[in-house]
Amino acid sequence: MFAVTPSTLVNIKPLLTILLISLLFMVISEVLMFNKHMAPIKQALLCEHPNFAMLEKAYLQTHRFPVLTVKRILGPHLFGLSIPAMLLTYFFISTERMTLSYHFIMYAFIGAIIIAGMHALIEYYQAMIAIEPVLQELYEKAKTNHQRILSIDGSIFVSLKTKFRLSIIFLGGFPLTLFGLVVHFTFIEHSLQAHIHYWMSISFLIGVCLLLSLYGSTLLYHHVTNPIWRLQADMKEVEKGNFDVVAPDYNSDEFSGLLYGFNHMVQGLKERDVVNKQLNESFIATLAAALDARDHYTAGHSIRVATYAVEIGKRAKLSAESLQLLKETALLHDIGKIGIPDHILLKDGPLTDEEYEEIKKHPVLGEEILRQVQPEEAMKRFLPGVRSHHERIDGKGYPDRLQGHDIPMMGRILAVADAYDAMTSDRPYRKGMTSQKAVEILTSGKGTQWDARFVDYFTQWLAENEKRM
Repeated sequence: MFAVTPSTLVNIKPLLTILLISLLFMVISEVLMFNKHMAPIKQALLCEHPNFAMLEKAYLQTHRFPVLTVKRILGPHLFGLSIPAMLLTYFFISTERMTLSYHFIMYAFIGAIIIAGMHALIEYYQAMIAIEPVLQELYEKAKTNHQRILSIDGSIFVSLKTKFRLSIIFLGGFPLTLFGLVVHFTFIEHSLQAHIHYWMSISFLIGVCLLLSLYGSTLLYHHVTNPIWRLQADMKEVEKGNFDVVAPDYNSDEFSGLLYGFNHMVQGLKERDVVNKQLNESFIATLAAALDARDHYTAGHSIRVATYAVEIGKRAKLSAESLQLLKETALLHDIGKIGIPDHILLKDGPLTDEEYEEIKKHPVLGEEILRQVQPEEAMKRFLPGVRSHHERIDGKGYPDRLQGHDIPMMGRILAVADAYDAMTSDRPYRKGMTSQKAVEILTSGKGTQWDARFVDYFTQWLAENEKRM
């Protein structure tokens, strides 16, 4: 205003007065708002032993702080300065203490908005830098004092699209607008026609600049976010357990290093996953072998049951993952017999009713044994099949007397495979029956003892296998 208004003493003194009084209003209003925004952050940082809720609130507020900074600049900072200034200017002009036209108030307000917008943009990015050590301090306090991790769980306060568009629009369009406003004052004495022509020209230029800024910001946004979106999609695949993902390296900037690191990390996870699967399979095979070692009469029983069960599963069109689970569950299905006393498990003759009741405990014992393996999630998927492989379709099985489809599918498949191998295997007190006889018993028990569909699948496989032999 000092540069573009008549530099007479009569205008300079009122303008200085207006600026000083307006600045006082602005400082008071902005300090009050700043203290309000800072309160939860100060409370958490200055408290010697803040609780987790206090730290969480401060962490969220710190993330919001750049946006709050913009709100302060466009709120108490802008209006705390411009509204008192406009009122005072109007008063000084109306009382003839200033020799300006009233339209100067409008021009000054437009200029204040433009400058405040630029100021807000700069302060936003400065605040983004300033909050990093604060966030780190809060994060460490939560981790050290409460053994918990602070996170905003992927929340987005301001999208990249908004940042790019507003940044480029302000940087590209608003300086030109401010320039046009200032230059306008050099033509203040010209005719109305000259004013109209000038504003038509400058408005056209401003419009073109804003459109180009918008288009440029959109291109920049997609250039930055496309590799991020691709990387997020690949991360979701890795989360599902697909370690064959390779992020394509379409970028030759900083994203190239990021994608290289991601692919290197996935390759490491893939190698570790292979080792973990090998360890898991070895563990399961070792448990099955330990059971077989107790009773040489049932040696190989778990492996044969696993073979039969997988063949049933193939005909039931189970997925590769489900077939692997079925195989591993079959290897573990009798693990509970480890808890059965030797004089019962290894008895040469038929079991008494009391001894048979002890044997019937092995599905529950197997479940309890597997529950002791850590981590719990590693064995949890085997439990339904292990517990339910002696249930019957008619509800007369054990341990839970489940009926029909209440019996887990793994249990229904294992029941068929387990029964066939038990009937065709030799025992100290009897010789195993023929395959034909076992199939007859299975067929007669369809819909009562065993799931008819799985019996049919199994007998089909036996018939096909016999033809090949």
